Amino acid sequence: MAEQKHTKTTLGGKRQLTLIDTIAQSVGLMGPVFSIAFLVPLLVGMNASGNGAGNAAPLAVLIATVGVIGLGWIVAEYTRKIQAAGSLYDYVTDGLGARVGTAAGWLYYTGMLALGAGILPMIGGTIHDTLQAEFNVAPFPYVVWDVLLLALVAGILFFGVVISTRAQLTLALISVTVVLIFSLFVIAKSGGLHHVSTAFSASGSPTHWKGVLFGVLYGVLLFTGFETSANLGEETRDPHRNIPRAVLISVLAIAGFYVIGSFAQVAGYHFNLGLLGKNAGAPLFGLAGPTSQGGFASVAVRRLVELVVVFDMIAVLIGCAVSASRGVFALSRDRRLPAPFTKISRHGTPVGASNFVAVVYAIVIVLVLSTSAVAIKGLPEYVSMFSFLSTYGGFAIAVIYLLISVGALRGLRSADKTWQLYLASAIGIAVTAAAIYGAVYKVAAPTVYAPYAAIVILVVGLIASFLVPSAPSGLADFSGLSEGEKGPVKI
Repeated sequence: MAEQKHTKTTLGGKRQLTLIDTIAQSVGLMGPVFSIAFLVPLLVGMNASGNGAGNAAPLAVLIATVGVIGLGWIVAEYTRKIQAAGSLYDYVTDGLGARVGTAAGWLYYTGMLALGAGILPMIGGTIHDTLQAEFNVAPFPYVVWDVLLLALVAGILFFGVVISTRAQLTLALISVTVVLIFSLFVIAKSGGLHHVSTAFSASGSPTHWKGVLFGVLYGVLLFTGFETSANLGEETRDPHRNIPRAVLISVLAIAGFYVIGSFAQVAGYHFNLGLLGKNAGAPLFGLAGPTSQGGFASVAVRRLVELVVVFDMIAVLIGCAVSASRGVFALSRDRRLPAPFTKISRHGTPVGASNFVAVVYAIVIVLVLSTSAVAIKGLPEYVSMFSFLSTYGGFAIAVIYLLISVGALRGLRSADKTWQLYLASAIGIAVTAAAIYGAVYKVAAPTVYAPYAAIVILVVGLIASFLVPSAPSGLADFSGLSEGEKGPVKI
């Protein structure tokens, strides 16, 4: 059986990740501070559809949380069954078969690639523009910041995910702590606690329940990436126990942060949607500004908030890169992508897949400089690219959530958890279908082409699944190995 050990394609090396590391991966990719800084206007109704929860945005977040908990239960149950680098794609395979699983793998990990590739130039552009606006200095052009970020990501991917999760945890803790404290300060100073009923009642929305439900569509997107700790199953100590806990703890902890953050923003603008709309680009920054400009703090505090938002964006970038590299590795190991992507470094990291991720990021950096194909009038090139790629990524992940929710009805069938499974699947299907609808409803070109591109990738992946040969029968057979040597638990 020596030839079946596959030690060259098992991740992790000698290091084992802890519960804290896996939580950091999920929280880091969700990017709670980045989301609360820029996505609350979508919840409120400042989006392509013109519909939203208005002042009832916190209520929409609560309802979205219930939906994501349903999804989280499914993912947590699957993590007890399967621990592998490409977990999300394996879950779909388990429930809906190898061909749909292959197509889902292509879609999910191109979505992760797109999210990372889009946010990298967004961070570089944000750093450049913030320095110029706040200090009237521009030490480097956009592209230099992008290259520096690319070098950071490449180094972390090569030397190990332990480094990345520690970096994500540090960045996320600093960012969340600063914004949480400031949000509580705004709630107290604004007198928002006297208007709790407005924020948690459908009457707080201009269109009542219709608006609240539209807010839920965007609220689900706040949690995108909550499941990514599952991709670290092969590298985590006691994954049967730690990965499910990481998934659910991440959702619950960040849900509380989102509720407080969204309430602080509507309360900070005195439940005046017109006033919030004037600061729609980044309402949080407006609230952090000096009182003379309608804020609650000072220029120094605004700069601090801007800094921690950049920290959180970097954590999202690292999380996307880690997830994408593990997914490309898993697809390659299962003979769904070229074999060189299965190469492992001496640190136990997927160096072949990581190099591929870095090359894709580099190509996008060049495209931001050289193309106007996805340009949105009035916005910087890096914002247009981020809008397109993040729409693609968000849509792709929502589709995978839907497929997992449907497939779980078969893949997770058991006599002792029947009602829990049906309830979680029903909730998961409802919220993901709604999120998919929200991704295309009244979205203008060229951004609306991103979901269409995702559908094309899904179809191409499905066609390819009929053409590529099945993985060798011995690849997933670990029966001859000791428990310690088995590595990934595959279907």
